[in-house]
Amino acid sequence: MLLPNSIAWLVDEAAASPNAESFLTEFSQRLLADGLLLTGSALTISVPHPIIARRTLLWRPETGAVGERLGFLGGEALSSGLAALGPVEEIAIPMLQGAILAWAGARSFEEDEKRRLREAARFASAPLAAIAAKEAKAALLETYLGRRSAARVQSGDLSRGTGETIQAALLCADLRDFTAMSETTEPLLVIAALDAWFERVAGAVHAFGGEVLKFIGDGVLAIFPVVTTPGDACDAALNAVTAARAGMAHLDASRQANGLSPLPFGVAVHFGEILWGNIGAADRLDFTAIGSAVNLVSRLEGLCKQLQHTVLVSGDAASKAGFQLSFLGRHELRGIRDRCDVFTLLDG
Repeated sequence: MLLPNSIAWLVDEAAASPNAESFLTEFSQRLLADGLLLTGSALTISVPHPIIARRTLLWRPETGAVGERLGFLGGEALSSGLAALGPVEEIAIPMLQGAILAWAGARSFEEDEKRRLREAARFASAPLAAIAAKEAKAALLETYLGRRSAARVQSGDLSRGTGETIQAALLCADLRDFTAMSETTEPLLVIAALDAWFERVAGAVHAFGGEVLKFIGDGVLAIFPVVTTPGDACDAALNAVTAARAGMAHLDASRQANGLSPLPFGVAVHFGEILWGNIGAADRLDFTAIGSAVNLVSRLEGLCKQLQHTVLVSGDAASKAGFQLSFLGRHELRGIRDRCDVFTLLDG
């Protein structure tokens, strides 16, 4: 006996599911409606990502919620997590490399029930291939553009010159004397140093809700768009700076223990309006931010070495942040008409 309800849905509608979570939820509910006593369902799919190898989604009927477990490159294989919910039937999906559907039952599945699940899995291969392709594209876009920018591009925001004006805290960071170091260091060690630096800055930015817009040479430009209040955005940026400094202190200690030089850096935080959107040539676009605020934060970061401070904060950001800061005076910034009030962290 086939499963008319679930299989009809797989044939006619499943490929239009917005994501794998929605697919697993709807598919599982229809299997329940077809009389299978499921205590949970799981779907594992591969992910094209520099760190994450696979995602396993777990659905439970009592809540209807879908949880997620991530498997990382070089890590151990993920289990479905269903074993605690009852006897498990696990089926690899035809034509979809690395994908597995699994079900837990209130009791051991009978042979007829296993056959029905295998039949359902066979019909699931085509819609799952379409969904996996969409998720692969999303993962790649997020890797190269960032989460918010990727969402904008996926929504169809593809025309040159389009964008929106938003308020955001901006963070600009740059390594000191990196050009001189790169001229006297093996290329592989240079790349390793850059990766370690970017990982700590980007990790801190993402941990506090920001988004890295660009890696420029050895520099980073990130934004913290206003979601609640300007003060919260500025505090998030300064929290990210604090976390990045802690990460770099740990990295420098490790480098020095291995006979390598530390990686001094400067970082600036500013608050203002930016134009966030598509800029570039007709056939090669960049989703980025422009505006006077971007220019100012870049020039402010360039002042770090002159003032001998790791962290500089503009008056616009300082007036909104909840951090205690030390005033360093009003300073001229190259290419900026008005002098800028400059602050630093108390230990900056």
